[in-house]
Amino acid sequence: MADNNVPGSRGAESTDAERGEDSGIFSQLRSMLEFFYIKEVPSYGNNFFFTIGIYLIELFGILAVTGMIMLVFGPYWWNLTAAGTFMRSVHLWAAEAFVTLMLVHMFVNLSTSAFKRKKLVWVLGSVILFVVFLEYAFGIGLRGDFVSQWNAKAGADLWNGMGLGYWVNPLNFGAVLGWHVAIVPLLLVALIFTHYMMVKSKGLSKPYRNDIPYSMVPANHRQMYRRMVYVLAIVLLFAVLFRAPYIPPLTIQSVAANSPSVMALTLLNEFNYSSPTATYLDTIDPYTFSTRAVFVTIPYEAYVKLSGSPNYENVYLAEPKSSRINEYSQAYTYFSDNGSVAGGVNSTDPLIAVTSQLVLMAQAGVYQPVLQNEASSGLDNTYVINFLNDSGALPEEAEKYGLAAPMWLGISKAGSSLWPPGSYWAAPYGALEMLTSGIRWWGDLENGIVAVAIFIVFMALPYIPGLRELPDRMGLYKLFWNRYTVPELKSNKRKAKEKPG
Repeated sequence: MADNNVPGSRGAESTDAERGEDSGIFSQLRSMLEFFYIKEVPSYGNNFFFTIGIYLIELFGILAVTGMIMLVFGPYWWNLTAAGTFMRSVHLWAAEAFVTLMLVHMFVNLSTSAFKRKKLVWVLGSVILFVVFLEYAFGIGLRGDFVSQWNAKAGADLWNGMGLGYWVNPLNFGAVLGWHVAIVPLLLVALIFTHYMMVKSKGLSKPYRNDIPYSMVPANHRQMYRRMVYVLAIVLLFAVLFRAPYIPPLTIQSVAANSPSVMALTLLNEFNYSSPTATYLDTIDPYTFSTRAVFVTIPYEAYVKLSGSPNYENVYLAEPKSSRINEYSQAYTYFSDNGSVAGGVNSTDPLIAVTSQLVLMAQAGVYQPVLQNEASSGLDNTYVINFLNDSGALPEEAEKYGLAAPMWLGISKAGSSLWPPGSYWAAPYGALEMLTSGIRWWGDLENGIVAVAIFIVFMALPYIPGLRELPDRMGLYKLFWNRYTVPELKSNKRKAKEKPG
């Protein structure tokens, strides 16, 4: 019987072959990875600021992995369990780092006027930045807390103002989920891959100025990998020290329980088509629905069916117009004076009875699920969030956490901490909202047009004479091409000091 451990035996040969096969697999994987390496860079190219692209790819991978894990376990896990909260925190801080480093990456390329020689690379990078902003905004909408609700309403105003609300409705969390985990990520993968391969084919941008000396040196990949470890460590540290904030979502049940009169008056406004949703200026989907049907008639029919109560809405609608006007006025006065909901159920005014029964339905936690079932899916919160906004509860709750009323400035804060994470880069748009809030004819559409126009100018910067020379005239290149980043400049300065006077 052959001993497989004896050198030269068939067993040993088999083991050597397996080791060789394993070695071949790792060798092939390494060769595939090295195919994407940029082998030579200018002498300043190993500096952190000129290697940000690889850290962005790393962070994109972290976001993909943590996002898939969160998707598997669901909102309850990522919001209300220790492990889930930590995973959500890692995802949040990876997103913060991704956008922040991308802004720094764009600023480096702007300052060194890299766009002059790589115009298409700049244009593609600008598109990636815009898509990343969308991805971040959609991600906030999926958190499942109050901030998601607030930003969903703010985002809906923006999309509707730009005339795109029919295709993108942030109030529909099911649709947002599709945008965030499938459509936008696939688009980003294609854009980032194309962007990187364009950079790889031409190499890192070389100085356009004759007074910036440089030489070509090997790319320091080991140093790059060490920095990738540091980036991961920093994200994990922030996730441990600064957990992603969570504010419980606002519910119609809580509004009805805490402020039954507010709930009742909101129902009357929906019934009379006088609520903010009913009078919304951007009359495009998803705002073309009948607020009476959605918020009163259909839920009340469900109440009548469950309770066996007479349908007092039909009684009211069968009355003469003069009687309906009088009874509506009586109902509004009754609830404005904090009239009792329990007593209103037996009122001789049928509209008071209808409204009181719906408030009791909401207090029992049945009203909101009916609204959600009216929509296309249980994840569509278009009706729920609009009702919360119409009641005034949504903006009132936002003020408690320092969330600004103007549209996108609201998402620059994501909690009540001193420096809450959030899309701080949207602050300029929020400032525009506040500056134009006093102009009667200026609305969401005009602000959207301004934002799009600024983005187009930014994207087309390499092709605009005069404007493309501005970074150089401002001397911004000195921030990243100096004796600390360019070895030749440091060497020249040392030689100048050593030269006899």
